[in-house]
Amino acid sequence: MTARSGETFGTGRAVSDIEALLAGPVPAAGPTVAEGEPDTGEWSATAGEGFRLVPLWESDDLVGVYGPEWEEAEEAASGHRAELVGELDRRWGTHRMAGMRVPIFRDLAGEPLPPLYRALCDTDCRGDLAVWGPVEGRWVAVSLNQCDGDAPMILVAVVADRPIVELDDGE
Repeated sequence: MTARSGETFGTGRAVSDIEALLAGPVPAAGPTVAEGEPDTGEWSATAGEGFRLVPLWESDDLVGVYGPEWEEAEEAASGHRAELVGELDRRWGTHRMAGMRVPIFRDLAGEPLPPLYRALCDTDCRGDLAVWGPVEGRWVAVSLNQCDGDAPMILVAVVADRPIVELDDGE
């Protein structure tokens, strides 16, 4: 669960959250640290060397949701992502994609990963990244994630002080 559980998705709010993230601090070095809400412990952010990762929206829990209802939930979540990507494309130009296939396989094999990709895998944010940048000297990415079929779908944003690039098999 994230700190965004129970909130209604709004493209304007998500863009505002990303703009605040873009204007905020990003650690230049240091360990990766996950942050939680003081009262509930729900995940609210992860920051590490050169990046900050935050949840923007979380769907309802999908335990016991199957068939057409699950497909509707998936379509709604994909629609939220598409709306947000469309708005960010209008603001910053067409995004490019950074796939998560290589980081996922490296994670499963226990191989090292750059801090951003390690944090994405550790928080089950394994959806491909739509990336813009540089934007105000930083790179921005969003992805839609679900760690298993019963878990909520989570839309996240990343801001990094270095390029967010797709890893290839040899990196």
